[in-house]
Amino acid sequence: MTPKIAGVDHLHVQVGSWKEAEKWYSEALNLTRVEALMPWAVRNGPLTIKNPESTVHLALFESKKPKPANVIALGALGEEFLSWIKHLETLGLKLRVVDHKLAFSMYFRDPWKNNHEITTYDHEFVREQLASDSDEPSDVAVL
Repeated sequence: MTPKIAGVDHLHVQVGSWKEAEKWYSEALNLTRVEALMPWAVRNGPLTIKNPESTVHLALFESKKPKPANVIALGALGEEFLSWIKHLETLGLKLRVVDHKLAFSMYFRDPWKNNHEITTYDHEFVREQLASDSDEPSDVAVL
């Protein structure tokens, strides 16, 4: 019998500077350092950051030439998805919002070109809200 996996523990992300990355991830995604894991944040070890619920952990590896990770996809309920659009717009991030017919996803990058996605499966709710908000000016194009 195959043993159970408890979930995704963390994702590795390469960044140019821990200090800059910690600030960016805190402002953009409300991720903050995991104090208990700070002894690892030396030389080749990661600076680990998490969301307030501790359900998302990123291990930030400092590199002079960071290589972008694959897409890191996060989930949100419909109302939160719409709030994320507004929040990330206020930070000046270029967003690409895509209607996947069963879900909506928004795509954006951090300063080190790591790709991020926030997805919601509350498709009908988001579709209706975006349609009703279409009269207001926005830099977000829904594809």
